[in-house]
Amino acid sequence: MTSTAFRIGGDLNVRRLGFGAMHLPTEPIRARETSLAVARRAVELGVTLIDTAYMYGWGANEELLAEALHPYPDELLVTTKVGVARSGSSGEWKLDGRPAVLRAQVEQALRRLRLERIELLQLHRIDPETPLADQLGTLRDLRTEGKIGRIGLSEVTVDELKEARGIVDVASVQNRYNLLDREHEPVLTACEAAGIAFLPWRPVAWGESGARSEVGAVAAEVDATPTQVALAWLLSHSPVILPIPGTARIDHLEENLAAERLQLTQAHRDRLDRLPGLA
Repeated sequence: MTSTAFRIGGDLNVRRLGFGAMHLPTEPIRARETSLAVARRAVELGVTLIDTAYMYGWGANEELLAEALHPYPDELLVTTKVGVARSGSSGEWKLDGRPAVLRAQVEQALRRLRLERIELLQLHRIDPETPLADQLGTLRDLRTEGKIGRIGLSEVTVDELKEARGIVDVASVQNRYNLLDREHEPVLTACEAAGIAFLPWRPVAWGESGARSEVGAVAAEVDATPTQVALAWLLSHSPVILPIPGTARIDHLEENLAAERLQLTQAHRDRLDRLPGLA
């Protein structure tokens, strides 16, 4: 039986199948109202992990979640990401891990999310122009000050993860990963060995027709949708995987969360495990 819960950092208990808020539009008004309803429905259905980031609307997504969900239920974890900045003149974004920028973005996230402490704060990307020790040292200082609880990383290699763990305790890693895109399997393996939560972004994606047909065949056999099969495979593939599928529709949200109840047989998992070779 696949476990439905995980303790991030060894002590923060969450339901493994979470929700990614990136796709929730904040405007126009009608779309915003739907986004608020989707976020609230996610919590009603038992989601305890919601992922957002400063980059998602440059703070607007964080404000949306606060409007929808504050005051937050005790069991709800809203995690956000910092380390990406936007140019005021062109609107283009760039990596920016300078200590002053990270500190300012955390302070702003606390205000927008209406929190006194962000229990899991993730570095959106490592800024190659700023020493990693400076970036993580800033987050470590913020943790010491009580403004963040745990530190996570995003889009890192095995070597970067190893280097980071020499500076701070790493509670989570958020890399691109799904049934048909397993480039970061070595990072997942490293997370398993260390008990680090692995939050795959873009957890559902489809490749060439051969792979799509095979997923569709498995879905038909288990009376589920291909999306549900892809999410169920993630949950069964590793106990440290915490998928965060996103959607702006309540029906898709309900479909995604129903994947938690889908139990794939070993034969089905074996067929799905071979899929990257078909793509």
